[in-house]
Amino acid sequence: MNPNEIETTADRLIRKIRAFLIYNIGRTAEESNADEFYHALCFAVREETMMNWLATARTFTKQNVRMLYYFSMEYLPGRLLTNNITNLGSNDVIRVIMQRMNRNFIDIVNREGDPGLGNGGLGRLASCLLDSMATQHYPAQGYGLRYQYGIFEQQLWEGAQVEVPDCWLLSENPWEFRRDSRRVHVKFCGTPQPSLNIHGDEIMELKDPEEVGALPYDYPIVGYSKTNDFSVVTLRLWSTKDSPRNFLLQRYNAGRLDQAAENTTLTDVLYPNDNTDVGRRVRLKQEFLLVSASLQDIIRHYLVNHANFRQFADKIRIQINDTHPSLVIAELMRILIKDHDLPWKTAFEITQAVTSYTNHTILSEALEQWDQNIFYYLLPRQYRIIERINQDFCNSVRARFPKDEERVRRMSIIQDGKVRMAHLAIVGSHKVNGVAQLHTEILKNVVFKDFYEMTPDKFVNVTNGITQRRWLLECNPELAKFITKCIGDAWITDFTKIKGLAQFASEPEVQDEFLAIKEKNKQHLIDFLSLNNPLRNASGAVVDTLSLINTKSLFDVQVKRIHEYKRQLMNALHLIMVYFDITQHKDQPRIPRTAIIGGKAASSYDTAKDIIKLFYCIARKVNHDPEVNGLLKIIYVENYNVTRAEMIIPAADLSEQISTAGTEASGTGNMKLAINGALTIGTRDGANIEMEKQITPQWFPFVFGASADEIAGIKASNNYCPKTICDSNPKVQQAVDSLRNRTFAQTEEEHLILSDLYHKLIERHYGSAPDRYFTLLDLQSYYTTQLKAEELFKSPRRWAEIALHNIAGMGEFSIDRSVDQYAQLIWSIQKCPINREILDRVRYDYAVNTR
Repeated sequence: MNPNEIETTADRLIRKIRAFLIYNIGRTAEESNADEFYHALCFAVREETMMNWLATARTFTKQNVRMLYYFSMEYLPGRLLTNNITNLGSNDVIRVIMQRMNRNFIDIVNREGDPGLGNGGLGRLASCLLDSMATQHYPAQGYGLRYQYGIFEQQLWEGAQVEVPDCWLLSENPWEFRRDSRRVHVKFCGTPQPSLNIHGDEIMELKDPEEVGALPYDYPIVGYSKTNDFSVVTLRLWSTKDSPRNFLLQRYNAGRLDQAAENTTLTDVLYPNDNTDVGRRVRLKQEFLLVSASLQDIIRHYLVNHANFRQFADKIRIQINDTHPSLVIAELMRILIKDHDLPWKTAFEITQAVTSYTNHTILSEALEQWDQNIFYYLLPRQYRIIERINQDFCNSVRARFPKDEERVRRMSIIQDGKVRMAHLAIVGSHKVNGVAQLHTEILKNVVFKDFYEMTPDKFVNVTNGITQRRWLLECNPELAKFITKCIGDAWITDFTKIKGLAQFASEPEVQDEFLAIKEKNKQHLIDFLSLNNPLRNASGAVVDTLSLINTKSLFDVQVKRIHEYKRQLMNALHLIMVYFDITQHKDQPRIPRTAIIGGKAASSYDTAKDIIKLFYCIARKVNHDPEVNGLLKIIYVENYNVTRAEMIIPAADLSEQISTAGTEASGTGNMKLAINGALTIGTRDGANIEMEKQITPQWFPFVFGASADEIAGIKASNNYCPKTICDSNPKVQQAVDSLRNRTFAQTEEEHLILSDLYHKLIERHYGSAPDRYFTLLDLQSYYTTQLKAEELFKSPRRWAEIALHNIAGMGEFSIDRSVDQYAQLIWSIQKCPINREILDRVRYDYAVNTR
């Protein structure tokens, strides 16, 4: 926008803000508090998107395009106000508004909480995909659940994770639209009554079912554009909170309070603890709620323009994000053969044609399996359909591989009393994709080898990506301006253009400017954590705040979900080794290091919680030891989320991507950190391999550890002995022994927790192999590579040169490239920009009625 356009737009929005405050809150702009002003600003910005949202939907309908429907149990969109302002290109306008209305933008933005709709990379990928589909004008809609309390808010009480409700919906959410007219009902339990459709296929009526109402709330996902023809796609989230039929008053009056409220609370919390029967039942209900409600919505919308299902397989594409929505296959089959009288064979062909499956893990414990008894109790009709799908599939395996009953058993959807959801997703989909080249090869050659041998064309790779608009343009504005000054702004929508930055990487003045931006971001992070990262005692009371941090120190960052395979434990052991080096070799010069760790542990994952406690114990000693003299600081960031990531990632110097090779599907944190100028210290795992290839080994210097093939060979030999490693390496031995010799534990409880981690590393523990993620195998290599990183950090300009080459090499890791590949390889959908005539008509109607 030119200065006149900025002023004109600011005038219009100020009028809307003032009008909203008077009409809806009964206060003038001068009287309003920060919460009230935040809502007024959101509604003013939201109004700017509404015409395009309506025009986008009308364009899709008029052109009768093939639509992509994205099913995910998780989304992590982050704050929507800042993202929408960025994508609308309104930052300068908002700056003028804040100045003229005497408001502090940071204070206003902080009134918005993070939507509590996800846990980690799975949800963030889903949100990046929607952002890209809107930006690139793909016809798409997302479906999820509107969790009232998210997964949980993490508090750390003396290092112990305490889960409290994440009250992100405590006040009115200005970005959601309640759609009462689109309410649907989902049926569980009941007694199945067999019948036949007109083709003689078995269908099931359901006698005395448990019926749950699902109410949708829509969120506009605004695409980036420099002009006013931006697209807006819809994220529709289902809730069971506001459906009176869901509360079972008779059970309540009978004293069965938990049963009375179960259906009302289905969308309260993401991933209820599944260590109990109730938790498992609620989780399966959540998954079917998403599938059933969304399919009803899709079919309703399809039938607006179609009298039958002849074009359904051509007009609809459904992507299931991980195994959680796999029930879409059984439920779509049921709807087609029962409600619309399609023959079984035709219904299955349609289901396969429209459905595709993204796998996100190779870990067997993360590939969902449901006990067939609870499955049949909750979903008897769907279970019967899966039985038939499985029978047909097993017969096809027998026909292809005669006399190989063991193969049939391995590939069966139902086996040993379990319904294997990944198998259902593969059988019922036309494409299955991994999310990094290594990950996809492991799927094809190990995890789903039998399926790949039977249908090799079904398996494809689409490496993950991230949106540079949120993870660089929005969260790191100083670096974004710097890049644009060097190479122009085409990188915002075509990230391959970022390669142009490489030609500036060797210029000292460019390096100095980059280093100055990094130091400024570090100070922003320190200021943020000083206010937002309290230290709590065992009762949860705040007793301290952040200690002094040196902005010249190496900011060493590992932020992600806490899991043994991600090897936060190796990071902790390395910090112990650094601590001993500092205190036992005082004459050895060292650079200062600030280790920043963040992430939540699943509520039932005790080992992950123990690792968090270990970081606390180490930090308590290190941060207050005068012998350390500021050379090492350890900060654990409480309640890591998108907003905190947006502060941490721009400040990072070193990006910890240290998972055991062959375990991380892809990773996206590695990409976010790299495009913000952090150097990666990592194993050859997930997308790290492709990042090294694109950036080139010359500029990717901190690779370490055993490869996936080497790990597989060690597993096959079955002779891995972590104790031998300790016996042969005094540094490693000292670090590991500190877990049990009370170096860091002050209480008996802490001693037991740290000793338990020691035993898991050294001894067979509760039936599992010691050090099953090979932490000690890679620890010396990790330690040596960290020394290499410290040595390079002593030369700031050289460090900056390598960081700039890292940014320049990341062009392939935009989500825009991922979405294009999905569109071409899997969905076969075309871009559908807003019809200009439709948009003009909507804008005219709006202008006429708001004079």
